[in-house]
Amino acid sequence: MSADSPRPRVGHPFEYFTPGRVFRAGPSAPIALDEIVAFGRAWDPQRFHVDPEGAKDSIYGGIIASGMHTMCIMFKLLELAGEFGDYFEGGLGADKIKWPHPVRPGDRLSVTMEVTGARVSRSRPDCGVVLSRVTTVNQDSVTVLTMESADLLRRKGD
Repeated sequence: MSADSPRPRVGHPFEYFTPGRVFRAGPSAPIALDEIVAFGRAWDPQRFHVDPEGAKDSIYGGIIASGMHTMCIMFKLLELAGEFGDYFEGGLGADKIKWPHPVRPGDRLSVTMEVTGARVSRSRPDCGVVLSRVTTVNQDSVTVLTMESADLLRRKGD
């Protein structure tokens, strides 16, 4: 490849993401207390995210990660897995987001993404829309996040 040649795309094009296909990502490194507190202070400063002592009196009985922090870890794990890679054009939305169990210091998260649908984009025919169900679990296989996602990916050869 010459210096002026484009580098090949990494990841998979839209056509790879057929309904029923399942991808796994993770596990994450253990989530540190100071990471939970730092994220909470910056973005979600509720006592059960930022104050270990105050969190003891909450319904959680201790400090927990923000739901948004949990989502960020999920997104990072999926990105690091490289399935979408350079074909990813952006997220179109997420629905039915749920946090059925809190994430605590020391938890290690893993993600499963199941493709539930795929279609060529009507407005961007060089791309396709991939629909998926995403489930994030901790090291004990307890579900900590579920959601349905719609993502835009480049098609093969485009």
